[in-house]
Amino acid sequence: MQTRSSGNTQGIDVSRYQGTIDWAKVKASGMTFVFIKATEGQMYTDPNFQTNVSGALTAGMLVGTYHFFRATTTDGAKAEAAHYATTLQKVGGAKALQLPPVMDYENNPGNLSKAHINTVAKAFLTELQRLTGVKPIIYTGNSFAGNFEPSMNSYDLWIARYSNTRVPDDQPAWKRWTFWQYTDSGKVNGISGNVDMNEFQGSAAELKARYATPKPPEPSEPTNPTNPTEPPKGGEPMTAEEKAAFNALKSQVEKLQARQQMEVPVWAKDAVDAALAYDTKNPLFSIDSGASYDFYRFITVMYRRGLFKKS
Repeated sequence: MQTRSSGNTQGIDVSRYQGTIDWAKVKASGMTFVFIKATEGQMYTDPNFQTNVSGALTAGMLVGTYHFFRATTTDGAKAEAAHYATTLQKVGGAKALQLPPVMDYENNPGNLSKAHINTVAKAFLTELQRLTGVKPIIYTGNSFAGNFEPSMNSYDLWIARYSNTRVPDDQPAWKRWTFWQYTDSGKVNGISGNVDMNEFQGSAAELKARYATPKPPEPSEPTNPTNPTEPPKGGEPMTAEEKAAFNALKSQVEKLQARQQMEVPVWAKDAVDAALAYDTKNPLFSIDSGASYDFYRFITVMYRRGLFKKS
């Protein structure tokens, strides 16, 4: 496989073992991207997952997540994919992040054959893509990578080989790496102790472009009365025009909210709080049972446009 390059962008991967992280210092140290541990097996969720995602996003890093794979059957693989996808909803889903979800498959405690390794891996990858709408990538070690058959080269490779002199070996499925984890004993400002260091095969701009996904369209610029530019002033009696505008906005919100429901993601919390506090006597919506991704995105867009600021 190819060597590292001075023009390649740098990143890290973290889990609870890194403890509390100062993400602003990490970003300032030159790290562009991070993969954050989300889940393992069918039940485990990293306790620092949401905090790490929120901190890294706030610092302006490109963020992805990974799942440590343990399944030995296709049913188990699908159950792990479901657990991972459900956990990702807590941060807005895979599409809310800049980098794809990752299957971390690096050992074989069940002593599976190569054929079975590929079968369970494909079951996980296919189910995860179905649930998240994002094609995953594969993380594995230099030795374990030889278990994957050539057809797996449709997935980008994040490979671990800790060496300053030897590149990862060519594999049946891959002749090039997309990400290379080149040491597990890196030092980065903002993190106490060691951290895994990674390199992407190109620049930061190329990394963004490679995994850019179309975002749901933002609502068109509203106009009264069917698309109100602002809701009626909180606590004040509505005019007939304001009432029509409010009802039109409420109808649009209800349609978005009725879709597949999830808890409030971290990135939408300020917008939801502001919208709910705008007029407590005449609330625009209720999220007692959660709401859809598109709903939270819509409320966030409206919040950023200043609709829920009291004059």
